Amino acid sequence: MSGAANPLTVGTAGHVDHGKSALVAALTGARTDRLPEERARGMTITLGYAALPLPGGRVLSLIDVPGHERLVRVMVSGASGIDMFLLVIAADDGVMPQTIEHLRVLRALDIGAGVVAVTKSDLADPGPAVRQAGALLPAAPIAVCSTRTTEGVSDVAEALERVAGRVRSRAADDGSCVLHVDRVFSIHGAGTVVTGTLWSGSVARGERLQLLPSGRGARVRGVEVHDSTVERAAAGQRVAVNLTGVRREEVARGDVLASPDSALRGAHILDAALELDGPRAERERVQVHHGTRESAGRLVSLGEGYWQMRLERPLLAAAGDRLVVRRISPPDTIGGGVVLDPHARRHGPSSGVLERLGRMHSGEDAIQPPAGERQPPPAATRSAGGSRPGTQQARPVGVGTALSDGARTLEERLRSAGAEPPSEAELGAAAAHLPELRAAGRAVRVGRSMYAHVDEVERVGARVRELILADGSITLAGLRDELGVSRRYAQALLEHLDAARMTLRLADDTRVLRGSHADPEAR
Repeated sequence: MSGAANPLTVGTAGHVDHGKSALVAALTGARTDRLPEERARGMTITLGYAALPLPGGRVLSLIDVPGHERLVRVMVSGASGIDMFLLVIAADDGVMPQTIEHLRVLRALDIGAGVVAVTKSDLADPGPAVRQAGALLPAAPIAVCSTRTTEGVSDVAEALERVAGRVRSRAADDGSCVLHVDRVFSIHGAGTVVTGTLWSGSVARGERLQLLPSGRGARVRGVEVHDSTVERAAAGQRVAVNLTGVRREEVARGDVLASPDSALRGAHILDAALELDGPRAERERVQVHHGTRESAGRLVSLGEGYWQMRLERPLLAAAGDRLVVRRISPPDTIGGGVVLDPHARRHGPSSGVLERLGRMHSGEDAIQPPAGERQPPPAATRSAGGSRPGTQQARPVGVGTALSDGARTLEERLRSAGAEPPSEAELGAAAAHLPELRAAGRAVRVGRSMYAHVDEVERVGARVRELILADGSITLAGLRDELGVSRRYAQALLEHLDAARMTLRLADDTRVLRGSHADPEAR
């Protein structure tokens, strides 16, 4: 069966310097370490991609991930779209810390099928590493090889072919197009190109799609799979999509390319079933990874393995999607699980909540919120007095102020943009609805020409207040890193808080709370 007929994506895993990229090169004939610094250091830094031909003629998509402990977040974004794994363990090292952490990531993503390759068999007796691998993954076939001598490389390929024959392709499922973008670039004369693993549905030349969370429309100018042009690509494949109608700077890693009728939208609150290592602190701050996007957030226990995640940046998740949860400091993978309610409202534990989530977990119930339903912000995003700094109090849709369809759509677009407020120019024709949203107290101008949802301004303001109370002050760089946005957005948001007289900019460019002991005017 050809790769096109039954596509699958395999991802590497394993500790740094265990020979993942060398094995990939031996299997595929392609070097995935495309950056000069990767070749100079002999270490993978970014995700690499290649077509993997198997002995029987089938072709899989392959993602090569970095193994360094500081790059686990990159590994997670690559692993989130794979169907099976190729775990690499060096004979001279055996199982190492990132071997274990990468396995935790695979388990969190529910990727149970794969092959273990014990490499560097020409340097050391592979027996101990084989025994360690067998104890960790008793169901996975193990192949011993050396990329220097090429002995055993064909055994790895044959093992991958056997496992691939048992794995169900995503292409067998119905669904609309969902592609989580992991790379964006432009080609002279062709325009914007995005790449990613197609999670569901298909993508074809000439189709109209949308980019989320911005909601920008785009037309597919061309599709490539393994550097070959195709009319249509199916789920389970690595694809490159050439888009028209959208500029390079309007797309970013972590965005989603989806069908126009997709129900996906950004959400700051998710209910999920999680398996986490050890007891967790109530409201522990963690990093949550989904697709090629990530966000810091707080964990709220609901009991019986169910948790609510209150996020600082919206994720674009659907019910049934898998998540990886990592500790922020010191960084480590602590588990993961499955999304149950991707648009949850803020709540705590109760018998009714447990009953509802239990039904959803078992597949008896599903949440399908009405289009455009307003999600309330987490309580932590409300400022001390209950009002937003420098804004009007927002009112729910349909209460006091009726919005037009265009304004409702724009409101969701601003909400999904989070702490990256779009400019009036980026909003295009939708900007015509800004006066209506601003009059209703749901949008606010940030900087000279950017616009944010009032809930997001409130959330940022509350977070700034929290950080200043904890540390005494905050810098532009500090807020930039905290929110995970560019300097441009962080600066606009801070200047808005200055203008709203919540914060005060000092001579050394730090911000303090107005009226605090650090405010010269308050002394």
